[in-house]
Amino acid sequence: MSEPSASAAVDGLLALAEEAERRRDFSAAASCLESALRPPHAAALLPLAEARARLRLASLLLDRRAATAAKGHLERALLLLSPLPSAPPRLKLLAHSHLAGAYAVLGAVPSQKHVLRRGLGLLASASASGLLPRAPALLWTCNFQAQLASALAIDGDAASALSTLSAGGAAAAELQSPQLELFFAATELHVHLLCWEDSAAVEGAVARVTQLWDTLPAEQKEHWVGLFFYTELLRTFYLLRICDYKRASQRVELLDTAVKREMQRGQHIKGLASELTAVERTLGQPGLKERERSALAHKQRQLKAQLRTLCGYDSLNDVLDYGDKLLLAPPPMHGEWLPRTAVFVLVDLMVVMVGRPKGIFKECGKRIDSGLQLIHDELLKLGIMDGVTEANLEHSTIWTAGLYLMLLLQFLENKVAVELTRSEFVEAQEALAQMKNWFTRFPTILQGCESTIEMLRGQYAHSVGCFDEAAFHFLEAMKLTESKSMQSMCQVYAAVSYICKGDAESSSQALELVGPAYRTMDSFVGVREKTCIIFVYGLLLMRQHNPQEARNRLASGLRIAHQQLGNIQLVSQYLTILGTLALQLHDAGQAREILKSALTLAKTLYDIPAQMWILSVFTELYRELEEKGNEMENSEYERKKEDDLQRRLSEAHSHAFHQELVEKSRIQIQPLRDLSRNQPEMGASMANTDLDIPESVGLSAPQPSSAKRLVEPTRRSARRRQS
Repeated sequence: MSEPSASAAVDGLLALAEEAERRRDFSAAASCLESALRPPHAAALLPLAEARARLRLASLLLDRRAATAAKGHLERALLLLSPLPSAPPRLKLLAHSHLAGAYAVLGAVPSQKHVLRRGLGLLASASASGLLPRAPALLWTCNFQAQLASALAIDGDAASALSTLSAGGAAAAELQSPQLELFFAATELHVHLLCWEDSAAVEGAVARVTQLWDTLPAEQKEHWVGLFFYTELLRTFYLLRICDYKRASQRVELLDTAVKREMQRGQHIKGLASELTAVERTLGQPGLKERERSALAHKQRQLKAQLRTLCGYDSLNDVLDYGDKLLLAPPPMHGEWLPRTAVFVLVDLMVVMVGRPKGIFKECGKRIDSGLQLIHDELLKLGIMDGVTEANLEHSTIWTAGLYLMLLLQFLENKVAVELTRSEFVEAQEALAQMKNWFTRFPTILQGCESTIEMLRGQYAHSVGCFDEAAFHFLEAMKLTESKSMQSMCQVYAAVSYICKGDAESSSQALELVGPAYRTMDSFVGVREKTCIIFVYGLLLMRQHNPQEARNRLASGLRIAHQQLGNIQLVSQYLTILGTLALQLHDAGQAREILKSALTLAKTLYDIPAQMWILSVFTELYRELEEKGNEMENSEYERKKEDDLQRRLSEAHSHAFHQELVEKSRIQIQPLRDLSRNQPEMGASMANTDLDIPESVGLSAPQPSSAKRLVEPTRRSARRRQS
């Protein structure tokens, strides 16, 4: 091919690529660019033109999750651009930024940090020489500092990440960009929530985010939807962490309303985008009359204006990419926290988490089902179906797959919790067996979930009366976690299982577990753990025939459970034991009132074992008061409940999954390959952080003075490590 014809062919390919991008036919655009960069066409490209083409192609490849191919093009583009004094600084900076993004997707954090620091050096040089105006220089500073902070956080260097975010926030303030300031403040809060070393610093970060959000102009609040979800969810996580469930519930209601509104807006945008695509396709046809072409061009401008108004972004491409991202910042950053669907799923999960302790099981069931369906749809898009394991995953899909798998297990975890509370043991078995199956297929990605699965195996075993096996699984769960909160709860649950065994040696083992935790709980545990420790310690005091002291301790725990936690399951169990103690102390009037309240709550939760326990205490109460009619009626009701429970237990014991769930052994897995834990965003770790609310320690039994059941569901202890 002669030089002029080769040059014309390259120009034609580049023009075709540009036209294909305008039509949003990205596969065709990528094919044209790849052809232009291959022999014999490549020889006709000047270095600067080749670098531009490689940058365009890399951008398309990154959007299609082809990070390895994109990395090669970006590295070549940088080699071409570096010695070219005529190359625009923006092009060099863009190449550094995209290459850092490719390294992030591939988990190459050291290379990512190196190229970002090199980009910051180039930026400083371009600014000092006057090649880059002040405003673009500040925006690029924000971009590189945000990317570097993410890499540092992934690398476990929280202090450096916070320092980097502070520098980015200062540049945003100098740029007078309130939404960028809020972005950096929210990301600082995110890092604080992940490491949580200084409560005052975390509280200060929350206050800063709240102040910046409140001062953001109304039109920006409306347009920056991604920033809204990011800040609201982070503040909700904080409220759950400090056990402020009342305010957390209010925020979750706000988020849920926003999701519904955003879904409606999304449908509107997709409709307009489809209409725009059809108009542009018609405009591209030959032979159109001038009047028809003019009308279509006018319609095209109208649709683009409507789309820009709806989304508030400068780039129309961002609007048309609506289905994929919730953007947090303007170009060149365009960062996202989590994919749009993941954010919506996470809000569903939050609705479940604040609704379940209140006994709103019908709504929780709907949200669990819808959340699971959305997650399965996203996993199918990633090629994850029956039989696929982590060995089959491309590295560039590991982060997204891991995110959805973690959310999947948290929904299943909540399902186990709901079904155990409702004594639907077979349903709980099946959900727990699913968790176990997902874990064995993706053991590296879901490594942090093993302790949660072991805890839930303990919950199930305890619920069906296998107390020795339950204690085993709780203690195994304790060994598998580094979380002090999780460890203290495992100790509490194991103690409950030992108490339920009923012999002196088991009670001694329970005291060995709970005693040290009780003596030191004010120094290392939160409200949630404290209420459960007090509960079990009070139970031990009662078994040691110290009812007055037990009553005093339990009354203090009840106040905390009622006033701060709002968990009706835990309150019901506190009331049941306090009613039992009142009867033992011959305070029949108080016992009757307390037990009535406990029974009302247990019925709200469909908690059959708890109801039986309360009814058995009522039987004793009526016998002591010589209320023969009430005693007989109550005993008959109790027998019906007993028959119902025994039927459910028999069904559970005969079910296929029962034995494998209760057997005293850990899950056996063969790691399929060593997957890097480095991930491109801080978002995934936030999705798995300890977001849960306190649950019951579940002492339910037909016998008034013993404990037969533990119903503590979802611990969000499964934290995916990023190292």
